[in-house]
This record gives sequence, C-alpha cells and structure tokens, in this order.
Amino acid sequence: MPIQILPARLANQIAAGEVVERPASVVKELVENSLDAGATRIDIDIDKGGSRTIRIRDNGKGIPKDELGLALSRHATSKIATLDDLEAIMSLGFRGEALASISSVSRLTLTSRPADQEQAWAAYAEGRDMEVQLKPAAHPVGSTLEVLDLFFNTPARRKFLRTEKTEFAHIDELLKRIALSRMDVTINLRHNGKMVRQYRAASTQIQKERRLAAVCGSAFLDHALAVELSHGDLTLTGWICTPQRTCPKRHSVLLCERPHDEGQADQPCDPTGV
Repeated sequence: MPIQILPARLANQIAAGEVVERPASVVKELVENSLDAGATRIDIDIDKGGSRTIRIRDNGKGIPKDELGLALSRHATSKIATLDDLEAIMSLGFRGEALASISSVSRLTLTSRPADQEQAWAAYAEGRDMEVQLKPAAHPVGSTLEVLDLFFNTPARRKFLRTEKTEFAHIDELLKRIALSRMDVTINLRHNGKMVRQYRAASTQIQKERRLAAVCGSAFLDHALAVELSHGDLTLTGWICTPQRTCPKRHSVLLCERPHDEGQADQPCDPTGV
C-alpha cells in the first residue's frame, strides 16, 4: 500500500497526539519503522546521548521518491486506509504521526531508495514549518533517517533532558527489548563513534541463546530454562531464570513480537505467538 494522507475523520479517530519525550522515544519510532519496512539489519548511531545526532540505517524496502514528501506529513501512512484495516493490523505503527512529530522538533533528513529505483532521494525538514526539500542522494536499497539537534527549537524541553549517560541508557534498554523480540534482525548500536552493542540475527536455538546472553548476560543464560507451550492458535515461547542470586533483575514481556510493559501484558493481541 502506498503512503497516503488519511481522511480527516479517520485521522481524528485514531490520533494519539504523538509527543517526542526524549531521544529514546525517537529511536523507538524509527526502529519500528525499519522493522515494518522488512529490514533484516538496522544500524543505530547515537551522538551525545541522542541530543546531537540519531542516525538509523536499514536495508528495508525503501520509499519511492514521490512518497518521500508525504512520509514527513502528518497522518500520512502506508499501513491503513480505512478504519476497518485496524482489524487486521500487523505493523508496529499505523497512525502516521511519528515522523512529522520528530521533524517538528529537530532537523530531520530521510534518505531512501527502493529496489526498483536507480536513484536515491533525500527529504529534509526542519522545525515547525514542516516544509520538505527533496534532492538526489547516494544510498543503497533501504532508508536512513538522521535526526539532528533534537529540541533545538524548544529550549524548555531540551532543558529537561537528563545527562548524556542517562539518555543513552534509555536507548540501550529500549534496544535490548527490541533485540529480544526480533531475533531475526541484526541490530548494531554505536555511541559517539564507538560500537557498544552487536546483536547478530539468530535462527537456530544456539544462536538465540547467544543473543539472549548478549542481552541478559551469561549469568541469566547459565540458570535459564527454555519454555515452549502451545494451545490452539496460541504459542508461548521464552526463557525463565531459576531462583539464583546471579540472575539479573530483568523481566521482559513480549507479545506478538512487541515489547510490552508488565502492566500491559493482559491487553488483547490479534497475531499469535509470544
């Protein structure tokens, strides 16, 4: 489905008033876009805890030139076209609010190239005027989103950011949860030019256990028990830790390949699998 502006009535029905709270919320939206685009590799570069630079590059399907401008518009999405589409939504995002919200408080560049397009194009937007500039660029198949100077035009919100270490810790924790939920995707994280995390794609049980150790630590894996249960169309898989003092205090609930807060675990989920 191509990117399109949602009808006003539908946009109002599903609007969530997307707010960019901190660098980690930007990373979450952009990484989820990469996953929705079918990426099998995502590279995340962070500078100064995300306040200076957030750059996310993927090998997903890319965005055609004539849809790039729309991608940065409010309520523009390729995920749904009618309210009925929500009954079968399979994507992580669908409201079409995130990129517009991010670009309104930063200097954002979206560079993309689909496989059937010889030339890549870049779309640039800065601040609240939301005017999009297009220009040709060099880029492989996939997309790169670069967010510079987050909250440059809202000093009050920038003032409430925590230290560089704290803001990066929020990003790191977010990506650990995503790394657990999507073991089929390679995720690399750099901070200030230094490689911090490398989560290699895992398909076999041994590879999954290595990835689990990379996220939760070897102490968790040493005392973990694999769990796999099925009942009808529902499947439960994962690992639980035996009561050992060496186990870290980590509790991640993943529903339908989505990280959830513990308080959200009782919410309904349409696709099967945990």
